[in-house]
Amino acid sequence: MSTMVATNKKGFGAALWDYLTTVDHKKIAIMYLIAGGFFFIIGGLEALAIRWQLVKPMNDFVSAGFYNELITMHGTTMIFLAAMPLIFAFMNAVVPLQIGARDVAFPFLNSLGFWLFLFGGIMLNVGWFTGGAADAGWTAYAPLSTTSLGEGVDYYVLGLQISGAGTLMGGINFLVTIVNMRAPGMTYMRMPLFTWTAFVASALILFAFPALTVGLFLMMFDRLFGSGFFDPAMGGNAVIWQHLFWIFGHPEVYILALPAFGIFSEIISTFAKKRLFGYTAMVFATVLIGFLGFMVWAHHMFTVGMGPAANSIFAVATMAIAVPTGIKIFNWLFTLWGGSIQINTPMLWALGFIPTFTLGGMTGVMVAAASADFQYHDTYFVVAHFHYVIVGGVVFALFAATHYWWPKMFGTVLDDKLGKITFWLFFTGFHLTFFIQHFLGLMGMPRRYWVYLEGQNLDLGNLISTIGAFLMGVGTIVLLINIIKTSVKNEKVSGDPWDARTLEWAIPSPPPFYNFKQLPLVRGLDPLWIEKTEGRKGMTPAEPLNDIHMPNNSFLPFVISLGLFIAGFGFIYQKHDLSWLIVLFIGMGITLGAMLVRSVKDDIGYHIHKEDLKKEAEE
Repeated sequence: MSTMVATNKKGFGAALWDYLTTVDHKKIAIMYLIAGGFFFIIGGLEALAIRWQLVKPMNDFVSAGFYNELITMHGTTMIFLAAMPLIFAFMNAVVPLQIGARDVAFPFLNSLGFWLFLFGGIMLNVGWFTGGAADAGWTAYAPLSTTSLGEGVDYYVLGLQISGAGTLMGGINFLVTIVNMRAPGMTYMRMPLFTWTAFVASALILFAFPALTVGLFLMMFDRLFGSGFFDPAMGGNAVIWQHLFWIFGHPEVYILALPAFGIFSEIISTFAKKRLFGYTAMVFATVLIGFLGFMVWAHHMFTVGMGPAANSIFAVATMAIAVPTGIKIFNWLFTLWGGSIQINTPMLWALGFIPTFTLGGMTGVMVAAASADFQYHDTYFVVAHFHYVIVGGVVFALFAATHYWWPKMFGTVLDDKLGKITFWLFFTGFHLTFFIQHFLGLMGMPRRYWVYLEGQNLDLGNLISTIGAFLMGVGTIVLLINIIKTSVKNEKVSGDPWDARTLEWAIPSPPPFYNFKQLPLVRGLDPLWIEKTEGRKGMTPAEPLNDIHMPNNSFLPFVISLGLFIAGFGFIYQKHDLSWLIVLFIGMGITLGAMLVRSVKDDIGYHIHKEDLKKEAEE
């Protein structure tokens, strides 16, 4: 018995070390999925606390100050620590397989990006335990953020800096991977839609995140070192923060939404048993959305006093971006038209997404009208619109992708009955929660308010909204039960359980660590479907069986990220006591030392010999 326990401990320790040091994109995807799922639950609990506070007039469930922390951390957690990493989980798991690559272009950088995100996310939440989390709203508008007492906003600034660096690395990595590592025959116009949307989203990351980085640096200097970039009394300008934030913030919506569009394109095509209608138009619409996404940021600022000319320009650009999105909606509908539609959990999410996201887009055009926005601005109408886009688009897509790609990542299929229960609970709860908020907003209920008075006809709407939020929570619990049940049963499935169309389904589930023994030859759009229709069981190889070069695992990404995490505390607390500079130097010493080791160490990886691959095939 003691021997068995020791063996199990050793096995767990080896597995833990493997994940701490891995540079394999598939394991990094699993880590993104677990970490993003954890933060999604944290953000969801914060949302439930917000809704419970608003369940009745003049409620005292939480204090006003704690409510400010809840709304700030809910928004920040859901956008930066849940939606982004979960999108990255599926990009990591799927994109290299869809383009026929053995890994991403920079495996070390991929690992470093994950650990930076995780340590940045932890730092963001440290404030809960040290006297108060950030309390200036998830957009952290100056001067509220620069004058906020305590260290909560400092954790926000440093946490987002560290986490954002990881996201930027991930974006660059996927750009290079998609440009350079496509299989023979995989031209740009043969790439699956999910790969295209990941490509455009990565380009948006490359251009959008530097604006946030600059803004956060300026805020860090204002808060920690006494500068006045956003202080008018010192010659600064508080509105500049809004510009910097939204130059990042609006492309961020499309960084999240475009991969969601790609996910639904894959699912609708697979389960309608049809090639995606209007593939070329979908690609150009994706690129156009990415381009126009940088030209609409100031529609968040119509009431700030930019003047009628600027407001008109941004209003027109905002309305224009609805056109390529509309193209996508019609193309999904035409793909369904005449298809042999299979209704299962991923397809239910796709069918629920189309009308939901259309409604979110419609209210987006409403708030794009600058004169009308003076009525909608800072009310629950905007809250409802935002959640119809982000939850109705992105979160629906993440639930769909979890069910669709779970067999590829883990080799098992999630229970379809439980999946449908999750869908109906979450879908019903979502519309109960947010549809009524449009009307609450039109009735004048401001967002971010802690309490509301009796006799304002806001009671029933808020009660319905809170009931819906708890239904969404129950739906999420059912998904967790589904994951546990599926993992315990561990019934393995084939590499292609959906009879799908793209390259990731051409190899076993879960894939071997080298992905493809021989790079596949791509002969058109939906390459696996082409091979199936011609009677072949798998992909035609594009090369003879050769040795495969693989990268070594490395502990350095974890160490680099840990050093920055430690240094963050030194930065924050040196404003109280200069002895904290020691912590700063220790943290930066760890990071720079690990970077030096990486620079001078000759790490050339290793080879899997073709004889071993032949033996594996024979077994």
